[in-house]
Amino acid sequence: MFKKIAVAAALAALSAGAMAADRPYFYAGGDVGTTDFDRYQSETSFGGFGGYQVNDNFAVEIGYRRLAHTSGPGWDAKLDQISASAVGTLPLSGGFNVFGRLGVSRLSDDYTEGGFADNGHRDKALFGVGFGYAFTPTVMGRLELQKPESGVSNLSAGVAFRF
Repeated sequence: MFKKIAVAAALAALSAGAMAADRPYFYAGGDVGTTDFDRYQSETSFGGFGGYQVNDNFAVEIGYRRLAHTSGPGWDAKLDQISASAVGTLPLSGGFNVFGRLGVSRLSDDYTEGGFADNGHRDKALFGVGFGYAFTPTVMGRLELQKPESGVSNLSAGVAFRF
């Protein structure tokens, strides 16, 4: 009789763990940071992102980021990024995780001076690494370093909401 109760208790414990496992979910968030250009100039950045967490270790994500916006007397320059990425995550204990990003980004630059305007687009590979923390089951924070282009790096801190 004791063996049957022990087996039933073990099965109940295992099934409770399976029920507690994360199911796929969507998330969305925003971030602010700084973009460095060949280490000689830094600009404030901001952006938004959304993704689908397939399991504990893999997500797909799209995002928009204003990498830089600077101006002077009579001129204005902007650099924007639209990206699509695969994100691999390694969960750690206590709600922490580390992640890596591999994707593609479309960089758009716009420059105006007086009556002259120039803009361009280029598609580049996107690499990134980061560190995350789950404050609650629905609110997550992250710190990430991205390399959207040779000579350009972006360090950002963001928050995401799970739904």
